[in-house]
Amino acid sequence: MSTPITTGKRAATRETILDHAYALACNGGLEGLSIGSLAADVGMSKSGVFAHFGSREELQLAVLDAGGQRFMATVLAPALKRPRGLPRLRAIVANWFTWGRQFQSGCVLLSSASEYDGRTGPLHDSVVAQMAGWRRELCKAIGQAVDEGHLRADTDAELLAFEIYALMLGLHHDGGLFGFDQAKRHAERAFERLWRSWQA
Repeated sequence: MSTPITTGKRAATRETILDHAYALACNGGLEGLSIGSLAADVGMSKSGVFAHFGSREELQLAVLDAGGQRFMATVLAPALKRPRGLPRLRAIVANWFTWGRQFQSGCVLLSSASEYDGRTGPLHDSVVAQMAGWRRELCKAIGQAVDEGHLRADTDAELLAFEIYALMLGLHHDGGLFGFDQAKRHAERAFERLWRSWQA
């Protein structure tokens, strides 16, 4: 039977491996992950890494899940402290800008959407579930803004969520190519126009 110390050490080692894998995936995507390069990066044997992640796909799924959790902790969780409605929506976008600046050279969540959009299998399904969950959170925040009277009663929540996501994709795209500050200025102006277009 494992002692609490042994169990804790194993969990800590797994988290260390996952942190390194996440950093590698930010640069090379989930498809760029290899057990060999990861093992070398953390100073372990391949079998040592396999002891924590039974397969490359299991590792990729864990990295994707870690990315989703980090995104929610950075973007959504702090925004929930803001008043319901447009202030919360604005906070979500502002926090998303912070995320975009942090990962302007590579984002696991965005790259995974490109890597697996035309495939089948557990990774594709996980990406779809993750993205759909985030769209639901956006729609929920939009619905609250309607309830608070900050947005028109006829606001199409799914369409507005799509527009928010599309602008953020533009920010990530231009931020990496032309510099984040310029892209952020354009995105901020575009968001102000977007809010006005749906306000009551």
